Amino acid sequence: MKKTTVLALTAAMLLTSLSAAEKKVEVQKGIKMPYMEFPMKQGKGMYSTKGKCNMCHSWGYVLNQGPQSKAFWRKKVIKMIDVFQAPIRNEDIDEVVEYLYANYGKRVKG
Repeated sequence: MKKTTVLALTAAMLLTSLSAAEKKVEVQKGIKMPYMEFPMKQGKGMYSTKGKCNMCHSWGYVLNQGPQSKAFWRKKVIKMIDVFQAPIRNEDIDEVVEYLYANYGKRVKG
């Protein structure tokens, strides 16, 4: 019986300690990240594309993709809509894809 009481008291003390530690962690949240501007290439559809893409991520994400095909950019835009619910209307997909390909596309010579 004593063993059960000691275990119960120990468990209660641990829970109290954890609760206090969680509250302390909550106060210490709030990491400040520096803002980094990633310039976009000027072109038709730039402002519309920036508004749609930068709503969820920095332009650096686009730059990190490297030069890609039009099919790649179309698949990427569709993925952003389907998987991440990007606020891009179906009628705006072509404009975004055209901007990305025209300014960040890999042209196939042939």
